[in-house]
Amino acid sequence: MSPEGKRLLNIIILGFGFMFMFTAFQTCGNIEQTVIKSFNSTEFHGSGYTSMAIIYGVFSASNLIAPSVVTVIGPQLSMFFSGLLYSAYIAMFIYPYTWSFYTASVFVGIGAAVLWTAQGNVLAINSTDSTIGRNSGIFWALLQFSLFFGNLYIYCAWHGHVHITDKDRQTVFISLTVISLVGCFLFFLIRKPDPEPVPPEASESLLQAESTESCSTAASPLSGISSQALDAFIKACKMFVTKEMLLLSISIGYTGLELTFYSGVYGTCIGAMTRFGQDAKSLIGLSGICIGIGEILGGGVFGMLNKCNRFGRNPVVLLGLITHFVAFYLIFLNIASDAPIAPEAGTDLQAFISPSFLLGLGDSCFNTQLLSIIGFMFRDNSAPAFAVFKFIQSIMAALAFFYSNYLLLHWQLLILVVTGFLGSLTFFMAEGLAESTRRESDYDSI
Repeated sequence: MSPEGKRLLNIIILGFGFMFMFTAFQTCGNIEQTVIKSFNSTEFHGSGYTSMAIIYGVFSASNLIAPSVVTVIGPQLSMFFSGLLYSAYIAMFIYPYTWSFYTASVFVGIGAAVLWTAQGNVLAINSTDSTIGRNSGIFWALLQFSLFFGNLYIYCAWHGHVHITDKDRQTVFISLTVISLVGCFLFFLIRKPDPEPVPPEASESLLQAESTESCSTAASPLSGISSQALDAFIKACKMFVTKEMLLLSISIGYTGLELTFYSGVYGTCIGAMTRFGQDAKSLIGLSGICIGIGEILGGGVFGMLNKCNRFGRNPVVLLGLITHFVAFYLIFLNIASDAPIAPEAGTDLQAFISPSFLLGLGDSCFNTQLLSIIGFMFRDNSAPAFAVFKFIQSIMAALAFFYSNYLLLHWQLLILVVTGFLGSLTFFMAEGLAESTRRESDYDSI
């Protein structure tokens, strides 16, 4: 197999591994608040929103150490062990206790930081400047198939169920745990890519650097590992305050806010609408399927468009912004304002299902272009760069899950609209910097 073929196969395996894992985890996040409201046990007092706030809060803090972990044990083992923590969180719902629920939330937050930093590293080292957009799209499309398959299962399993019984819950979460474990073991199929050809000058300096590094590592292996871990941590801190990352931080933060909305809040809103009758709970799954279709379509199409990025990334982000604004407006018109915080009895205000497809399509617009621009601008330091990306995204997601316990729907939508508008403006500025960097690189190579 050619080196390029091997890299592409690695991206596809990476995508399938994440697809299996997040078929389980995203489905879990989509239904957990509804499941918790249906618990028969009076000893359980957990909140799905609070759990997600803990996950993303710990996730954000753990991103500071994630590059060091990936540097020391490598991206493959990092993804495997992180995946086991995801599986343990899902398995906890089979026989849930309040203490195990929140403890598992903390461990998933730590695992998530390592998992996504390793994913960004694998994506970057298996891509070139010309393939980073395509590979980002392929990975994103495969990842979002998780929304389709998991929620299709929920729709079929819960169709006609007004109340979720213990047996219903246990059957679903045993299945999701097994699916998550399959994804963990797929990561072992990823192979180290062949090094790409480099110019003679760069090759000479690289050999000198490797020679120096190997000598220092041979002299003191433990010292070398500690030095690498510390170096990765310092790089992440320095990268956080670069002009490029500061410009991207608002759009990254917006993806965290809307991640919370479509993955946790919106499904709860639909499940709370008693006007949907016996179909209300199963419609959570149908909504997730529509979101997944939008994500898959967006990831595939925009990934392919990156091969001929004549107009850059800005039109795709603008499309995502307009798509989300239309979706938010329709949700504002048609979903009850108290739906995010309604009790299990539901809310009686009239509503109908809103365009979930638009939420997924808009999310894929933002995320594929952010993955592409970060992979391009920080290719030489991909692990710290993706750690900073996930740090910002997860801290905003944690904030959103926290206020979702208290704010009515129209206030949550207003926050999304303002942040999305500002994030798009700053993305356009960052894309201008990336384009000037690309032109300078092209000029230097002449």
